[in-house]
Formats: sequence, C-alpha cells, structure tokens
Amino acid sequence: MCGFIGSFPSKDKNSVSKGLFKILHRGPDDNNIIESEMGVYGHCRLAIIDVDSGIQPMEYKDHLIVFNGEIYNHQNLRSLTDEEFSTDSDTETILRLYLKYGPEIVNKFNGMFSFAIINKNSLFLARDPIGIKPLYYIINEDTIYFASEIKALSGLGGRIIEFPSGTYWHSNFGFKKYYDFSNSLIPNLKTDPFLEEDLIKIKDSLKKAVNLRLIVDENVPLGVALSGGLDSSIITALAREQKDPLDTFAVGTLGCKDLELSLMVSEYLDTNHHTYLYDAEDILKALPTVIKHLESFDAALIRSAVPNYFLAKLASKYVKVILTGEGADELFGGYKYMSEISNPYEFQSELYNLISNLHNTNLQRTDRMTMAFSLEARVPFLDKNVIETSLGIPVTWKLHHKKRVEKYILREAFKDMLPYEIIHRPKEKFSHGAGSKDLMANHAENQISNKEFDKEKNIGKNTILRSKEELLYYRIFNDIFGDSINPETVGRTRSILKDELIKI
Repeated sequence: MCGFIGSFPSKDKNSVSKGLFKILHRGPDDNNIIESEMGVYGHCRLAIIDVDSGIQPMEYKDHLIVFNGEIYNHQNLRSLTDEEFSTDSDTETILRLYLKYGPEIVNKFNGMFSFAIINKNSLFLARDPIGIKPLYYIINEDTIYFASEIKALSGLGGRIIEFPSGTYWHSNFGFKKYYDFSNSLIPNLKTDPFLEEDLIKIKDSLKKAVNLRLIVDENVPLGVALSGGLDSSIITALAREQKDPLDTFAVGTLGCKDLELSLMVSEYLDTNHHTYLYDAEDILKALPTVIKHLESFDAALIRSAVPNYFLAKLASKYVKVILTGEGADELFGGYKYMSEISNPYEFQSELYNLISNLHNTNLQRTDRMTMAFSLEARVPFLDKNVIETSLGIPVTWKLHHKKRVEKYILREAFKDMLPYEIIHRPKEKFSHGAGSKDLMANHAENQISNKEFDKEKNIGKNTILRSKEELLYYRIFNDIFGDSINPETVGRTRSILKDELIKI
C-alpha cells in the first residue's frame, strides 16, 4: 500500500513535493520523486510485496508507473507474457502487461488498485472495480494533477474530482467504464430452498478471497480486525485455517458488546487477541486527527471512523497488513432498513446502489484510518469473484422476514465455523457495537445552540449540514482545510431509519 502524486505534462516539482509530504503516512518505508520530460511524479511506499525491489516510481521502456494497492493474482498473470521479470513486484507486472496488452488488461486484475502509467505522449489512469483504493485529480489549465488523497491536491486551484471506480482514462481517448455489474439489477427470482451446493459456492469464493489476501512477504506481519460481529468473525475463521498464530484486534468502550464477543471468537478460534479501551475524552482528543485523515465532515462516517482509528492505532503496533469484514452488508443485504423492502427488484437495486457507493464512504473510512498508521487494509468480501457469486444468488434468499434474519444465507454457510452466539448476533453498526453510538451527538448538543446551527448549517450551494454533530465536525474540518477543499467534494451519507446509513 502506498501513496502517489503526479503532474502531467508540466514539471511542477514544487507542488508534487508539497503534496507528497502531506501523504507520507501512506508509505513510510521509502519515498521518491522523479522529474522527467513526462512531468513530475512522487511516490511513498509501504513495502508489503517484494520489499527489497519494488521501488517506485518504476520505469521500463520509456514508460513510468506509480501504483497504490495490491494485485493478488499478479504472479499468475505473468504467464501472459514470455518476458523475464526483474522483480517479484506486482507493480512491474502491471507495467509490462499494460505495454503488451494495453488498457483492457485491467479487466484481468484481481485486487485493489489505483495507478498511473506515463510516457512522453500520454497519461493512463485506472482505479479498481469498487473503489477500494482512492484516486483524485485536478485539471488546471494544461496540467493534470492526480493523487491518492484530497489533501495532496489542496491549494493547487481548480476543482478536486474523485476518479470513478471501475474506470480507466487515457489522455488520447478519455474515460471508459471497464467494470459494471448493473446487469445484476435483473435479480435471480428462484424461490426454491437453497441447497448445500449454493452454500458451498459462497464459502469457496470467500475462502479463496481470504487466502489470496494472506499473501505477504515472509517478514511482513498480518492480522485481522475482529469486532465480534458476523462478518469479521467469518474472515477471522477463514484466515485462522491458514495462519497460525494469528493476531486479532478489537476496540471499544468499557462494557461494550464488541469486546465481549470478539474475545469469545478469539478463544473459540485460538487467536492472539489484542484489545484497546477508549472513552469520551479519547474521542474528543482524536477527532481533529480523524477528520484530517478522513477528509470528511459527514457525521455517520466520522462516527464509524473513530473506532476504526483506534483499532488501526492498536493493530499497527503488531502488524503491517490487516483483513477486515467490510462489504458483507452491501452484498448480502445486512442493513435493518432493508427488512422493509419486500420487492425483489427493489431489493436487488438497493444492493447495487450500496455497492456502487462504497468508494467515498465506507471504503474511504477504511483506507484513511488504516493508512493514518501506515497499515494496509484488505477486504476479502469485495473480491470480484465474491461479488459476482453473491449477486448471482437468488435475491429471494436475501429478503428479510420474521423467520429469516438479515444475511441468513451467509450465516448458514458458516454456521459450522463459529459459535452459536456469533452466527445469531443481529447486525450493529461498528460505532454502536464498540460503545460510542451517542457520545458525540450528546456532546454536540451541549456545545452548539439551535441558533448557531440554523446560522451555520448552509455551507455551500448544494451542501447543508444535517445535525449539530455534523456542524461540530465541519468546524474542525474547516479549521484544518479552510477553503482548500470544496465541501461538495466530500462523500455524504443519508439516514434511512434512525441508525441505518447509506450513501446518497
């Protein structure tokens, strides 16, 4: 996992240097800037694969690449060319295969990525299918600036735009959407009871996804974020089958469910479990740092980012890579408000919307909070094959009703691997299970009057703050970034029911 910034084709080394400095937390192991006739490009590296040789920016045959992410199947993809590789790095695999096959090679990548490939005549940008890895850009007169975080581009002038997921762009022919699962909007309406073979498909696809994400260099430690919920417990169980010993991590407030149930899972699976307790004072102290890294003032996102922040801080003391359960609710309809959707077409459409909009909400939270501590997060549920397997399952098996709890088919698939209490634990938001649900809302209510809220809630042409809690966060956001980040660049969530949040 890494961070990068570039200017094409202008040689704006000053801006690239300043921008790279702002994101050095993404790659503390090495950083470099290359100035060439193609422009200026900077990269900071968190070394996970081929620690000794995968230095970036990487050059080959008059082309240059900067890359953030992991291509889990890159060793298999090397069979697509007869060339001899000089490193074991997936960065080199991307560059060489791009030169042989062109832009469409991205369809064969199984992983999380954003990257840029440059020669003296062109720039190519690409982002992974779901938007696990971030990418932003600015078009400023004749120069394109691009970077891994918004803050790296702040102050350059022009509008900062998020690069779309599942898309690539070439300076000669523009944007192309290379990955689209919209055909899954037509749901499989099979109503027969699911069979053992259906459960096996789910189990096998996720097991393969976890195994791919356990690949690291020999001396790179890896663990799992274990909240004690269904999703993270499944990932832990699958990882534990392949890895011994296995470090797991949980955080929360005193007496919260996450700490209690994560310990139960840890003891059941025999992991090396690490925990951290935080309180309201810790949250208040951490808020400016959380908001600075998250690059958001969205209340729901920050509320869930706080426990992520403490978990990443804890895990970074022991490991360099961490697996998470992110994405299961979006694939299997885990949100409680979805119990009110009985029409299978509407249910499938909602799943599609949830997955499509992960990139600048939940995945942004996961990326920024882990990268704040130079920790790489991997998300097995968002493997392409897992997504396609899940969306191919009859949607009628995901519908909620009185006799079927949310994510029922996922629970059935893994009921032999986890304690009864975990398989039957109802869905809770991370911030709720970790015990921090109302702390900040109550604090904001005490700090901000109704008059202040009414006066300050309109912060842009199309942006209105929706609560005192959000105003509290926006004040901190504005103190940090000022006018350098347009509020409309920030991803927003909306409340469906009291505590159920999804992207607009």
